[in-house]
Amino acid sequence: MTPPAHPLAPAPAKEAVARRIQGAGERLVALSHRIHAHPELGFEETLASQWVADALADAGYEVRHGCYDLPTAVHATIGDGPVHVGICAEYDALPDLGHACGHNVIAAAAVGAATGLAALADDLGLTVTVLGTPAEEGGGGKVLMLERGAFDGLDAAMMVHPAATEMLAMPLLAMSQFEVSYRGRPAHAGAWPEQGVNAADAMTVAQVALGLLRQQTRADDRVHGIVTGAGTAPNVIPDHARGRWIIRSGTAKALAELAPRVHRCFEAGAVATGCALDLEPAGPDYADLRHDASLLRLYRANAEALGRIFPEVPPGSAVGAATDMGNVSHVVPTIHPMLGLDCPGVGNHQPGFTAASVTSTADRAVLDGATALAWTAADLAAGAGVGAAAGG
Repeated sequence: MTPPAHPLAPAPAKEAVARRIQGAGERLVALSHRIHAHPELGFEETLASQWVADALADAGYEVRHGCYDLPTAVHATIGDGPVHVGICAEYDALPDLGHACGHNVIAAAAVGAATGLAALADDLGLTVTVLGTPAEEGGGGKVLMLERGAFDGLDAAMMVHPAATEMLAMPLLAMSQFEVSYRGRPAHAGAWPEQGVNAADAMTVAQVALGLLRQQTRADDRVHGIVTGAGTAPNVIPDHARGRWIIRSGTAKALAELAPRVHRCFEAGAVATGCALDLEPAGPDYADLRHDASLLRLYRANAEALGRIFPEVPPGSAVGAATDMGNVSHVVPTIHPMLGLDCPGVGNHQPGFTAASVTSTADRAVLDGATALAWTAADLAAGAGVGAAAGG
């Protein structure tokens, strides 16, 4: 591996970092595959978080497992340099789909970057903290850890995330999620339907209203959800209907404007049918992600030196994903670049992406992502801060 032609950090140091990552390559790929083979949902990542904690301890880090009042959170630190970099590891899976978002790659790449920097942190002027962050898929682990001080004192926060194609700064939206519950009155659907109050009908009215609302929303607004229950027998008027819904928008401000309009669609279902309605948050709100431009320049140079290629993204492209790393980015300079797994036509949260996350291409992404992150941290320290690294 050849460091970039004009590195901020000394080339010999970056070559040493790369050698350490390559030397740990088999273990890092094995960690990725092991997490993939044992998918665990948010806040239940008992095995994955322990494996990450153990790997960091083996690399010489001072490790806390089960911190910040979260049993599957990890905090690991090494070095005493003046520039403090945080590297985030995610490891939760999706219901039924397993690691269809590739968080096994994220966790292994974070451990890899940490391994590469461990012996050189002080020489590079770094303090390195790895944060194992549970429940990115809706639970908001980073939001909770941010509120509880996990990101205090960091000069930068970074991670990599797999996707179908390489992308330096994917647009990532603000997001709100909530549970919907309608309560009606049961009745015999054939004999005395007039005695019932149909909760399933309330949910139907709400979904029709949402469909009509979409004509008056912005291009990057998203409203989507599932009905999780609406009766148990076709000859009984359903007295209870439940669902879980997500609202997304380009910024937190736009989300705050859209959310009441969406909520009124559910209120319309209650008014039309006479049902009672409960709307409850299903997790913390996610903020839009603010990509730090100077950190991205460093990362891009390092990733391209490894042979990673960033295709041109058409102007105005809207990608409706969201992440709790967005909340971090409003407090700490942050990057969240995407590692392409060369699987055109297959995107995150699809069964095909579950398979793509343990291919040889994904294994290479683990090592490239680890190296690019570690080199970026080294460059940041050599530049004495984000602004200095950007040339001002």
